[in-house]
Amino acid sequence: MIDQTKFVLAGDIGGTKTNLAIFNPGQSRPIPLVMESYSSRESSSLEELVESFLAKHFANVVSACFGIAGPVSKGCVRTTNLPWLVSSSNLRDRFGWSNVRLINDLAATASSIAVLEKQELAELNQGKPDLDGPIGIVAPGTGLGMALLVFINGKGYPLQSEGGHVDFAPRNEPEIALLQHLMTSHVSVERLASGPGLFTIYSWLKNYRSQPEPAWIRERFLIGDSSKVISDAALVEKEPICVESLEMFVSILGAATGNLALTGMTTRGIYLAGGICPKILPKLKEGSFMKAFAAKGRFEELLSSIPVNVILNDKAALLGAACCAMELLENRT
Repeated sequence: MIDQTKFVLAGDIGGTKTNLAIFNPGQSRPIPLVMESYSSRESSSLEELVESFLAKHFANVVSACFGIAGPVSKGCVRTTNLPWLVSSSNLRDRFGWSNVRLINDLAATASSIAVLEKQELAELNQGKPDLDGPIGIVAPGTGLGMALLVFINGKGYPLQSEGGHVDFAPRNEPEIALLQHLMTSHVSVERLASGPGLFTIYSWLKNYRSQPEPAWIRERFLIGDSSKVISDAALVEKEPICVESLEMFVSILGAATGNLALTGMTTRGIYLAGGICPKILPKLKEGSFMKAFAAKGRFEELLSSIPVNVILNDKAALLGAACCAMELLENRT
């Protein structure tokens, strides 16, 4: 039994934003007591953010876990989209914690799936889950995260992945032309199936279609996030070039997710996470995502049977990191 007067610290560290929170055990899942969000790029290190957070919110932290965008090896990670080197031993020494773990941010999201509630999910494909199979997690955001969740004796174990950095595989003439346009360097699927990737698709497509950019969109680009401008213009104003850009984005994301489903045989289900998917949910439900997801030749029937859900809880990775911190404490006690 965990002492209810002791708390765990959880973190979700992305290329754009870092969320830190203090949790207590709760009855069915960890309960956040206080949370702060920070700009990752305005800080020199994770230690700096943690120090600032704890100076404001003092608590008897007995265990900590941080989900970080990047490959974790032997308690260290060099962040993919930040100039940080994070080490569990450095965190342990600096803050005096005996229980510290670093995990990949998608592994953190995977750890939240067991405690997510029905209202925190949106179904894209009902499918027929095979409870003996793995789960796949795909999260487009600043980058493209991927992970697997495998089960042994009913318990889920997250496996980190850098699947977002595999080669982009075009499937039609426009995608081939897009690849040729980008081929001055390695073209990963993350280059396109991510927030920045939507703007990349739009910038190329307007020239490919010889379509002028509306003045009102140019004005929005000056004051807002470019990818959000495009998705909003597609979903609300139905601006044709933005509609086609978002359609292409969703199709590329669907194909990449289907590739992970085949690679990992994720017959228990696929979960789409991150901040983008809930915001473009109407587009994901239209059908182009599932069409691209299942279009794998002889394996179309298999992929069509896999349940696909969108995680609506934008703090799922933080919740998963808290679950890992609680488990770490339970194992030590």
